[in-house]
Amino acid sequence: MVAWKRQLIIFGGFHESTRDYIYYNDAYAFNLDTFTWTKLSPTGPGPTPRSGCQMSATPEGNIIIYGGYSKQRVKKDVDRGTLHTDMFLLKPENTEGGKWTWTRINPSGVKPTPRSGFSVAMAPNNRTLLFGGVCDEEEEESIEGDFFNDLYLYDTVKNRWFAGQLKGPKSEKRKRRRGKHPEPEGLEQEEGAGPNPQEPLEVIKEVIAEDGTVMTIKQVISTPGMEAERSESEDEAGGEACGPVMEPCPRSNAMLAVKHGLLYVYGGMFEAGDRQFTLSDFYCIDLHKLEEWKVLVEMDPKTQEWLEESDSEDGDDGEGAEGGDEDEDTEEESEEDEEEEQHPSVEPEEKFTDYLPRTEQYWVKLAQSNMGTDAKEKKVLKVAHAMAKTFFDSSV
Repeated sequence: MVAWKRQLIIFGGFHESTRDYIYYNDAYAFNLDTFTWTKLSPTGPGPTPRSGCQMSATPEGNIIIYGGYSKQRVKKDVDRGTLHTDMFLLKPENTEGGKWTWTRINPSGVKPTPRSGFSVAMAPNNRTLLFGGVCDEEEEESIEGDFFNDLYLYDTVKNRWFAGQLKGPKSEKRKRRRGKHPEPEGLEQEEGAGPNPQEPLEVIKEVIAEDGTVMTIKQVISTPGMEAERSESEDEAGGEACGPVMEPCPRSNAMLAVKHGLLYVYGGMFEAGDRQFTLSDFYCIDLHKLEEWKVLVEMDPKTQEWLEESDSEDGDDGEGAEGGDEDEDTEEESEEDEEEEQHPSVEPEEKFTDYLPRTEQYWVKLAQSNMGTDAKEKKVLKVAHAMAKTFFDSSV
């Protein structure tokens, strides 16, 4: 839904019941003076039925509709989802909005990758923001989501997408001013250290919740290939190096708001295996500078709680996920709980480089029990080291 003059324009959506579902591509207007609904009948080919699309109003009085998600049944009990990446213009033929026309448009620039569950907000200078989302890779019996934490800006006047990558510290911006090839507005990238300056640096952080669940937080730090050689020579001359950038972890369905040129991002959700985690962290960033994210409220993984429905076979075992002594836990889980209470302690003044070799076998065994027998050895080792580091940091 989007505000348009003295009306609210709503498009699409879906309705799902236990037996069936339906997606819509109709449009309605709600008059804020008379409190009445009117169904619009635009001419021209419009968007296919979908939900979760981006809507924004342009200074010329038009409405932009981008993306969305829909699914259709391919056979009994099997659905196929579609991520829409097309964009349409809903244009009124007069100032009152009595008649409307659909027109498909093809914006230029750096377009967002396909996704659903992204969040949108209006920004200064006739721009619309798009943040995060998830791209589901669907199999017949499983869905695995790839979550995002990137930021895109759409200029409604220029009909152009921009990737909202951070510009980095002020010292780095001074370096760019001396460069011969400045990057376009909104596309500047921070200086990064990596084996290949042409490729983004991917940092994967494993966080362990109280119940032993491993939450994987992936951060992608871009590095400017065009400026790699210049930045190296300037670093040798005494320039400051830029470290990893603090940013919100990948997520979908976050809350977005813009006030006084600041973008605020709150919460959202992401998945770790077959579990969904609801976030409560809070970030903001200055849209005029795009230098760095500021953490207003940090995410505490220990407060994350997985609420599990009890199966009918459990009988009177109860359905809590809050306590650690419920009888519904399997013997393996009980053993894990006992093990978690007896993590190898950190010796006084011991360094992590000494602690890890001494306790590595224990953490590998614990990681294997959490991840299952099908997990790859390299992944198990990686998670084991992350678990050890998390425990070590909390003990010193």
